Amino acid sequence: MNQQLLEAAGRVVELARRKGAHEAECTISEGSEFSVSVRMREIETLKEAGSRGAGVRVLIGQRVGSSYSSDLTAEGLDRMVSSAIELAGLTSEDPFAGLPDPGEFGKLEGDLKLYSPDVLSLDTPARIRLAKDCEEAALSADARISNSEGAGFGAYYGTRYFANSRGFAGGYRSSSCSISAMPVAREGDAMERDFWYSIGRDHKALESAEAVGRKAAERALRRLGARKVPTQKVPIVLDQRTSRTLLSSVFEAVAGDSIYRKASFLEGKLGQQVASPQFTVIDDATIPGLFGTQPFDDEGVLSRRTVVVENGVLKSYLLNTYTGRKLGMKSTGNASRGITGNPSVGHGNLFLQAGVQTPEEIIRSVKSGLYVTELIGSGINIVTGDFSQGAAGLWIENGELAYPVSEVTVAGNLRDMLKNVQAIGSDLEFRGSLASPTVLLGEMTVSGK
Repeated sequence: MNQQLLEAAGRVVELARRKGAHEAECTISEGSEFSVSVRMREIETLKEAGSRGAGVRVLIGQRVGSSYSSDLTAEGLDRMVSSAIELAGLTSEDPFAGLPDPGEFGKLEGDLKLYSPDVLSLDTPARIRLAKDCEEAALSADARISNSEGAGFGAYYGTRYFANSRGFAGGYRSSSCSISAMPVAREGDAMERDFWYSIGRDHKALESAEAVGRKAAERALRRLGARKVPTQKVPIVLDQRTSRTLLSSVFEAVAGDSIYRKASFLEGKLGQQVASPQFTVIDDATIPGLFGTQPFDDEGVLSRRTVVVENGVLKSYLLNTYTGRKLGMKSTGNASRGITGNPSVGHGNLFLQAGVQTPEEIIRSVKSGLYVTELIGSGINIVTGDFSQGAAGLWIENGELAYPVSEVTVAGNLRDMLKNVQAIGSDLEFRGSLASPTVLLGEMTVSGK
């Protein structure tokens, strides 16, 4: 880590105090990002960029101001602090504004496996080759793969530093890389596309470029010949990708912002049965190597494991300091923000705990229903729980995947959907900070022809 930048964060805090702030906190980040995309075997975009910036948030009484600068010279930081002080003088007092209590600060010790120098070991030609190999594997998988919306490779590494006027200071570095492909399959006049990807903290953790390309091709090919189905009520099986949409809705519904605004169907439901007894959701920012892991949150509060829903019972909301105070509760270590501004509520590694059945066993248990592999649109109302999204997937007939389906809508209400979870798969896999296995839901309305 860059000790000079950590010390600079501390100096910004001291400067803010000297200029009249009662409390202050500063975040400084620096990083480098690389991405290449190829389409039909030719490079389409190539980007490599570095960034460095600082943000400060000050409190004068309970008035808050914040500012940002990419100029980290002494003069630039001085202007940034002066701007935040000026803005704080223009804002209204907020009785819930303030830094966390001193006893809440902390950081996880030991190697959390967030950074690998291997990300830097691949030179640009090697990264381009991975993207091209990925697309080539997709294009050559089957004669019906006639086109491509591209393949890509991306890499990132960076550091983040944080200090505040209550004595907390810390920093950590992280890295990641990913590879993806989106081929197009054609049969007659019908065309379908799908994608696959792999992500890791270092390139050695990625699936091979060839495996990603072939998997993307398989997913596109199985959608050929898609048809509509009659409108009906049937069980729904959400695959790993689409079940994350359900989990994302749960997160939005338990986030402190939604709760204190009374804009969530789960507001006031702590301690109540809100889902099937099979349904357990955990937020854990302490698991080494995963993408939602960090030693402390964006207010310096110690990262932790929080059981959100246990056997269907709502156990906890997810809170930062502000939303916790609004609700008369404590932060759960879920403050999230860029390098400036007031924190929002984010999640660590939020996941639905795996069950014991394989996806194949879950599908075999369904006499007639829809296996959803893509959800389209944004028709989810967290206030009411209403859920309606376009969908594509495969029809299940007598426990077998019978034919592809598209141009249908899946509708229900999240209250009912959570309580009608009938099976959860054993295939929990982290491809990001939000992870869910296959999920079988009881009857929902599929609107087709």
